Amino acid sequence: MSENVVQFHKPTGPPADDAAPTVLTVVPDAPPARPVPLWVRSGRAVKTAVTHERTRSTGRAVARHASYTFNGGRIVARRTWDGRTGARYERMIRAAEAAGNLEVAEEWEERLTRFRAARHHRRMDLLHSPAEAAKGVAVGAGMSIGVLVALGVVMAINTGRVGDVITPLTATIDFIALLIRIVQIVWGPALTITPFLALLAMWSVGRKQQAAPNWALPANVRNGEGEPITPSIVVKALRDLGVPALRNAIKEMGDAGASMLGPITIAGCGVEVDVTLPSGVSTNEVQNKRRKLAENLTRHEHEVFITIPQAARTVRLWIADSGALDEPIGPSPLVTDETMTADYTKGKAPWGQDLRGDAAALSLYQRHLLITGLSNQGKTVALRSLALWLSLDKSVQFLMGDLKGVGDWAMFDGLATTLIQGPTDEHVIQVTEMVEGAVDEMNRRIQAPPGTTFPPLIVLVDEAQVAFMCPAKDEDKRPYGGSKANSRYFMAVRKIHNQGRAVNVLMWQGTQDPTNENLPKLVREGAHTRASLALGTESQARMALGDKAVDGGAAPNLLRPGLDRGTLVVASDGIDIPAGQSSITVRTHYIDDDAAEAITDRAKALRDGVTTLHAIERGEEHDPLADIAVVIGDAPRVRTKDVLARLAARNTDAYGGWSFIDLKRVLDDAGAEPYKSDGVMVVARDRVARALANRDGDGSASASE
Repeated sequence: MSENVVQFHKPTGPPADDAAPTVLTVVPDAPPARPVPLWVRSGRAVKTAVTHERTRSTGRAVARHASYTFNGGRIVARRTWDGRTGARYERMIRAAEAAGNLEVAEEWEERLTRFRAARHHRRMDLLHSPAEAAKGVAVGAGMSIGVLVALGVVMAINTGRVGDVITPLTATIDFIALLIRIVQIVWGPALTITPFLALLAMWSVGRKQQAAPNWALPANVRNGEGEPITPSIVVKALRDLGVPALRNAIKEMGDAGASMLGPITIAGCGVEVDVTLPSGVSTNEVQNKRRKLAENLTRHEHEVFITIPQAARTVRLWIADSGALDEPIGPSPLVTDETMTADYTKGKAPWGQDLRGDAAALSLYQRHLLITGLSNQGKTVALRSLALWLSLDKSVQFLMGDLKGVGDWAMFDGLATTLIQGPTDEHVIQVTEMVEGAVDEMNRRIQAPPGTTFPPLIVLVDEAQVAFMCPAKDEDKRPYGGSKANSRYFMAVRKIHNQGRAVNVLMWQGTQDPTNENLPKLVREGAHTRASLALGTESQARMALGDKAVDGGAAPNLLRPGLDRGTLVVASDGIDIPAGQSSITVRTHYIDDDAAEAITDRAKALRDGVTTLHAIERGEEHDPLADIAVVIGDAPRVRTKDVLARLAARNTDAYGGWSFIDLKRVLDDAGAEPYKSDGVMVVARDRVARALANRDGDGSASASE
């Protein structure tokens, strides 16, 4: 029996004279609490487990990785489809037509036509390949059996046992049986593992592209990074820049800032939009906050570029798709098109792609060149790719000095007239004398009769900072390095910058980490084309590209060392730069050493043969006829003006001032007179060799002048 509960109740109301007694009431106690059913408790436990953060994270991870695998397969399938069909070209045509750019649409249509023609050619080749392969196998098998039987006959004759005739054939059959056995053993595990490897590959592609629902992505990705750019996002990013005048102007606008924006257009692997700033806000206030603007747009700093177009009080924003700039660009046309040639006068070198994804080509005609950047950022490869293209014009001559000396330019041996490689002071001296020889050649050309045309002569020095910082001095105490008026290398470069362009003598230099000591101001400002890879500071960027380019938005100091290797900021009138901009960012094609050697082999095949000098010869003793034979090399005949240029490069002191009359005098005296071939005067190798042989046969000594 349950116990009762005793409750005491006091009377309420005002007290009276006769207080009311306390009332004692006995009430039964409350019924006992009923037990919670098991199914209710289980439901609560399940709800708690489902809402627990660890469970939700596990569920998101499972969904995310499953989506990576599935969507990665879709991405691979689409890439394969794009590679096998013209779908990519058709998408670009539609995008160009939507943007109203009919010229670009026609260009993509032409590319699509070439792609379809090449695909048709490959398919037609496949029709004949089985028969050709069968014939090849039959012929190869027959020849192999014949060789084995012949070998067995030789063994039988040697050992005297007739059974040895089939010994090589039997051994071959046993070896083939062993291979079949190995394949039988490996085949089963390979079939089992292959699907898992395929799934792993698809998962890797999907993970790299973050191909999963937004709710399943990690928190640092799910917070909006990489989301599409819309007008509201751009206006909000500008409003939150921390520029009070800009923020207040946006608040006061009736359309919440939408009138500031031009149309957002697709531009390569990103979008582009012009922003007209309100009164009281200058363009440099936005430029100086590039990092904050990029973060407001949920992008990294290197994925947002700010330039100044022609319109007043306007900035142009180019915003990359998240992660797009980390993807490599395709191979160079120099590698993929083995029929490509160059034209120094009218052509442009295929250097890479701009940020829009369009081809970036550079004209090299009568333009001095300077490329700079931090070490190991792709400077030599970028400079070399230009020289590789120009080498496919057989009229171009090269004088090269590689002051790194690790073989980056070794493939030009047999192509360049002079190739000096090495980092020592002696190599700097040799390179300096090479450049001074080019100055003498330039002066000879300047003194030629008006209207005379000259072949392009490219004087290329890589790692030029080594020359500027060289402490060596000559016999007259003149320094080879430095930037004073008596510096030999500095003054030779300045002379070419001043007058070389008019007679097609051009100076190309590559240098590291520019400072006033290793890249004097007069030298860097003498280059018509200036390009820079990643640099450390804005002051270095100004040294590399000039104040105008940096003030206009060029910022090689904001490129990421290592990650943006091969990306250049270029200031030149030789490349197409959008109107109103002073520079353009180019992602250069990477051409490795093997591909570079293949290109130079094609370039050498265009020429009659070039004898490359690896040092500048000194001394007064020389034999003009023998030197002429050396510079002609293996070519059957060489134009007289090329012979003069090669002689000047070989021995500047002896031949730097030679004219056609001097050359003709030596050849006439030796009986190896120059003659006309196809309308130009040439020197025949056979005539010179015959003259040398006759002279040596008579016992005459070498001429000395």
